[in-house]
Amino acid sequence: MPIAVIDFETTGSSPHQGARATEIAAVLVDGGRIVGHYQSLMHSGAWVSPFIEQLTGISNAMLADAPPAARVMDEVLRFTAGCPLVAHNAAFDRAFWRAESLLAGLDGAHGTDEAPFACTVRLSRRLLPQAPNHRLGTLASFCSLPDAGRAHRALADATTTAHLLLRLHDELSLRLGAEAGCEIDHGLLCQLQGWPGARVERELEKHRRRPVSVAVSASVSVAA
Repeated sequence: MPIAVIDFETTGSSPHQGARATEIAAVLVDGGRIVGHYQSLMHSGAWVSPFIEQLTGISNAMLADAPPAARVMDEVLRFTAGCPLVAHNAAFDRAFWRAESLLAGLDGAHGTDEAPFACTVRLSRRLLPQAPNHRLGTLASFCSLPDAGRAHRALADATTTAHLLLRLHDELSLRLGAEAGCEIDHGLLCQLQGWPGARVERELEKHRRRPVSVAVSASVSVAA
């Protein structure tokens, strides 16, 4: 089963403060590589401030011609149906994932109310504590990840996060003594991100004593 890496661009920091999504991307990772992606601007009627426009490059004029947010959420939920979810700073993206699904009348569709998110910020803090910081751009430079394009656009950030996830998979595989390039079970990632940093090595030692759960799935052809 592919893992879906999610990224939103928004009008503000929290849907609880009235912010809305302006763009979403989902990048599918399977078999140690990126196998597909979805990206769309999304029109909700929300206003984009000059600061957000400068940060993201997304303007009110661009959103005026974008597809309705509800339709975009329906499409991306279908695209990622059944996939475990990952995001960088997942609390932010998960909040908009749920809020936009609810506003679209899709809350609970395709598991949106129960899907756990793995967070590459939290995972990188545990697996790459030597990084200068755990911002996406810093980690991309630190890990020499491929250039995915302009930061603060959903597809570029989701693609960079997907490459980071693959790097973290390799790091975890190495520390577990598993085959390089294997896909560590998403459930283990969710456990790992919750361990205090001081316990990581002790907890990984427990997993070294039993077979690593590896997600084995055939590569799929996904329309971009």
